[in-house]
Amino acid sequence: MDLLLRGASLVDGTGAPARPADVAVEGDRITAVRDPGELVPGLGTEVVDLDGLTLAPGFIDVHTHYDAQILWDADLTPSSWHGVTSVVMGNCGFGVAPTRPEHREIVVRTLENVEGMSMEALDAGIDWCFEDFPEYLDAVDRRRKRLNVGAFIGHTPLRLFVTGGEERPATADEVDAMRRVVREALEAGAIGFSTSRQPAHQGAFGRPVPSRFAETDEVYAIASVLGELGKGVLQVSIGPGMFVEQFSEIATRYGIPVTWTALMARADKPGAALRTVERGGALPGEVYPQIACRPIVMQIGMADPVPLAEIDEWKEALALPRAERAGLYRDAEWRDRARETTLKAWSHRWPKTAVEETDVHHDAVGIPLDRLAEERGTTPFDLMLDLALSDGMATRFRIVLDNDGDGEIGGLLADRRTLLGLSDAGAHATQLCDACYSTHLLGHWVRERGAITLEEAVWRLTGHPHQAFRIKERGLVKEGFHADLVAFDPWTVGTTPVERVHDQPGGADRLVVRSTGVEHMWVNGTATRAGGEEIAGAAPGRLIRS
Repeated sequence: MDLLLRGASLVDGTGAPARPADVAVEGDRITAVRDPGELVPGLGTEVVDLDGLTLAPGFIDVHTHYDAQILWDADLTPSSWHGVTSVVMGNCGFGVAPTRPEHREIVVRTLENVEGMSMEALDAGIDWCFEDFPEYLDAVDRRRKRLNVGAFIGHTPLRLFVTGGEERPATADEVDAMRRVVREALEAGAIGFSTSRQPAHQGAFGRPVPSRFAETDEVYAIASVLGELGKGVLQVSIGPGMFVEQFSEIATRYGIPVTWTALMARADKPGAALRTVERGGALPGEVYPQIACRPIVMQIGMADPVPLAEIDEWKEALALPRAERAGLYRDAEWRDRARETTLKAWSHRWPKTAVEETDVHHDAVGIPLDRLAEERGTTPFDLMLDLALSDGMATRFRIVLDNDGDGEIGGLLADRRTLLGLSDAGAHATQLCDACYSTHLLGHWVRERGAITLEEAVWRLTGHPHQAFRIKERGLVKEGFHADLVAFDPWTVGTTPVERVHDQPGGADRLVVRSTGVEHMWVNGTATRAGGEEIAGAAPGRLIRS
């Protein structure tokens, strides 16, 4: 054996009880899992004494947006700090391939608007050394990577590639062409196909993302390719014509797994999420609603008002270049049109919205915007705009957007019909950081709240995504599986406070969260973290091909 891990409390990813065990690794594979003391190291064996730490499979994050970031960040931070050894990107129908040269600006502007990415970072960081999807996978395969990476082919770049971005239903020939491109992508190793019907997904120039112009039959036709090949996952962001009944029909008709986003627990609608689980669970087919274990909390500025895109008047703001948006906010006619719809649509959010970062409005920090507006004789809508305008658009607001039904989240985590995901790692970089969902789950929901057991939590992070996404030979501590492993202290594992850093291409900023209690990590048998510190230059990650 090359590596012997001793003295661990093994939680193997199956949901079975923790047990003392030693684990042997040769090359990139686990070769033995035995009772303590049964494995004898050879002369060249590296022995690591884990001294009672929990040893688990490396965590698998099935909902990320690293499609662009992987082209400049080999470490895939901050996921790599939180026990994650494998990620799946290309969710919600978005990505950077396939893309023809004439559509690159539209793809970048789409990612800027709908996923809150920095256009400057995208322009500086994307190496357009690919056009079709197999070429993109090959580019990812060639690059050094700290983590393992799999990718969906997204409906938005696919539609741009085939229809040229025309805002209309596809013709029969175009649907056939999309089927051919998806087949080619799956045969090259795509994890599956992702799409979005989400009304809030406003892309380049404030227009609906291309996938929203697809008819339901188009989605079915593309999904059928997965069934014909017998591989791949369908991932859908819900919207008109696509909900639990359709997911059940697709899953049963084509014999494929379907996962959908997002199932949120809302404080103002208690019990609704669990009722949706029951509704979907009563239907046939392998369907996984994705849940989050953290409230969706964003820090947004009015220069990038992405969450407000669900309101029609705000689509006008996203249609403008960022530098021109302040002028719209000063326009009294626009305010008169936008005021009532915004106040009504966000009525449940104003009490959970407050100034978080500012250069001048320090007296307003932390005060709910509805209360502050009442004190100042205005509306939360006007106050938000006025605070931003008087600070050169630098003021950022902390907004609890969704998933704030704290008690119901615990119930969703305990229900095995749901799939844990929605970290959105790589997206909304200046607005939120939920790439730490794994350590938050272990610290908050296991240790502090006792909502689920440690074994159940590890299964959610490893064995369950292994099963749902058909990720071969990863996600369990089992002989013959890849040696993707994490050792953590269950008494200290958790997250640090969010911090803003400027480490993106072109000096763009983002929010990051660091971990506590994550002591060791191995990816494909190679150490990437030791003693709670990252090992510089470690890049044993591989492309996961379906």
